Amino acid sequence: MHSIVAAAFAACLPTSSIAAVAAADAPAAARALARDAVIVDGHIDAPTELMKRWVDLGVEQPTREFDYPKAVDGGLDVAFMSIYTSSGQDEDGSAWNVANRMIDAVDSLAMRHPDKFALLRSPHDVEQLRKPLRKDGAPRVLLPLGMENGAPIGDDLSRLAFFFDRGVRYITLAHSANNRIADSSYAVEKRWNGLSPFGERVVDEMNRLGIMVDVSHLSDAAVAAAVARSRAPVVATHSALRHFTPGFERNLSDELAKAIAAKGGVIQIPFGNAFVDPASAAQTQAYFTTYNAFLHDNAAAQAAGRPTRSVIEFDDEWDKNHPPLPVRIDAVLDQIDYGVKLVGIDHIGLGSDFDGVSGALPEGLKTVADFPHLVAGLQSRGYSDADIRKILGENLLRMWREVEAVSDRRR
Repeated sequence: MHSIVAAAFAACLPTSSIAAVAAADAPAAARALARDAVIVDGHIDAPTELMKRWVDLGVEQPTREFDYPKAVDGGLDVAFMSIYTSSGQDEDGSAWNVANRMIDAVDSLAMRHPDKFALLRSPHDVEQLRKPLRKDGAPRVLLPLGMENGAPIGDDLSRLAFFFDRGVRYITLAHSANNRIADSSYAVEKRWNGLSPFGERVVDEMNRLGIMVDVSHLSDAAVAAAVARSRAPVVATHSALRHFTPGFERNLSDELAKAIAAKGGVIQIPFGNAFVDPASAAQTQAYFTTYNAFLHDNAAAQAAGRPTRSVIEFDDEWDKNHPPLPVRIDAVLDQIDYGVKLVGIDHIGLGSDFDGVSGALPEGLKTVADFPHLVAGLQSRGYSDADIRKILGENLLRMWREVEAVSDRRR
């Protein structure tokens, strides 16, 4: 969640501090498993926040949901850094530069703290790179890149190889608006009824290079088309299940979730309230409907020479009239339960959306330090440690290896 829509998800938390429950509050068995298992978070928006204001994520940052001390506390091993660009940046041509600046920021973070972070290019390198280099035995946190929105590609297919060489290992084909590649779930009017002809070529080239195809944010038709087109498994890096949020296209239908799993893919459950809580999802859907009407009315007013309202004014009014709703960690656990029953234990993972939902997160899952609470919840629901390990990260790493195996760049 980003940019103009972020205000719709703002939580009732002070901006100067994030009130996280300490990982130490989780049961010992949960903390032990979180430390030992390979935890993969498929979607963290730290780079977007770094573009707004640079802070050193190698040390504790009270206003951020991801930093090194929190990651170590929570047992997080692999943190996909989201290289996000907006539809507006796509339209004005700045997406290419914005994406490269974000990648520069992640590179800089790893270079400043080689004992704390390492850039990750392949799932085959996880065990070697996560080994501790520090005297205190703390492991390194690995930072692969995921590009959220294919806007930086523009019309140039060769840019896919460029971004692969820079470390991008998945691309979310579209975001909050239709683009050159695919239709967005948030767009009222669809442009392509799925993938564009260029989008089909993008998927083919991603398969060739070994870049995971991410279908989060896509329209139903675009998800179906991407799954059908791809020779490799596809991932939904941060999409929950629509079973709990009827009418919310941003989440996956049962049919599409089964199609992703049938091809060997993984559905990574996000933590944001708007994805996992029916009332919050309905409020989010209402936001987009009202926002689209606002844009239409603004355009008409401008054409007629009448005064218009700014997006900030619109969002401020919306926030005032629609305060965030309280959500419990059970909402995320319910999503995981349903997903496992629907598609099987081998096809569910985690994509938190930390630092991307303006703090609108369930109690007990406020930062990356809180993964032990999720582990404890899964243990309390009867999951074996072996199955929990699959959900925490093994499923995504298995799928990533399969994507590499399909590519022309086999190791």
